[in-house]
Amino acid sequence: MHNYESLNSIGRSLGRPASTIKYELDVNGAIAAHNGGKSGYRRKERFGARQSGRTTRLKYDALLAQVRSEHRARRPKAGKLATNARLRDAVQYRLGHEQHSPAQIAHRLRWEFPDDPEMWVSHETIYQAIYVQGKGNLRRDLHTCLRTGRALRKPQHRPDQRRPRIRDMVSISDRPAEVEDRAIPGHWEGDLITGTENKSAIGTLVERSTRFVILLHLPDNHGALAVQEAIVAKIAQLPAIMARTLTWDQVIEMANHAKIAARSL
Repeated sequence: MHNYESLNSIGRSLGRPASTIKYELDVNGAIAAHNGGKSGYRRKERFGARQSGRTTRLKYDALLAQVRSEHRARRPKAGKLATNARLRDAVQYRLGHEQHSPAQIAHRLRWEFPDDPEMWVSHETIYQAIYVQGKGNLRRDLHTCLRTGRALRKPQHRPDQRRPRIRDMVSISDRPAEVEDRAIPGHWEGDLITGTENKSAIGTLVERSTRFVILLHLPDNHGALAVQEAIVAKIAQLPAIMARTLTWDQVIEMANHAKIAARSL
């Protein structure tokens, strides 16, 4: 910038597209000052502006840019798929019509739009937009377009590879056949979705046969006892035929699974 290099020249030096350099300057550039002479970067309006008359000179400070970037990262913000309709439509089309996986979509978009970071998205962002409501506004039914077809996301690794197993707890892979084929109602799967900084949580109970969902609101505490009481209270409202078994991932919040079963199942 200080040497009046063009965006293309700066991009080649850093191994980045010129559009990435432009985005960084637009977002993290310092206060602009009008300059009638030569400028290293000419800032244009969002919908296009003629490059005539006075140009706009931007001062860029790497330290200040880093501070601004970290400040924005700390603020809660809408997901990329929630704010970018063009990107959201592209992802939904590839999921629904082309049957691509989230990983394939992420790679494909980078290949199709190499100079447009606004059209880039990670496979994890796509998964969250499908499975977590409010994380991207993707259609809820798109989980059926995934190759697994699951309504709940399954962890990539076995529980015993991530944390110590909870004693005497039945694993999802060890469930009876009647649970696995969904022939008999009353068998539930549970999961826990935590909020920002792990301060709040929502538990989900999904009945495997009917796909009926029960939400457990845990705004202040999602420890083992709080989860236990929330589950027992909800299961108590169900008829006996709809309360047979509950299978949960091996999370510490389910340490009281035996007490839950004794009081509600």
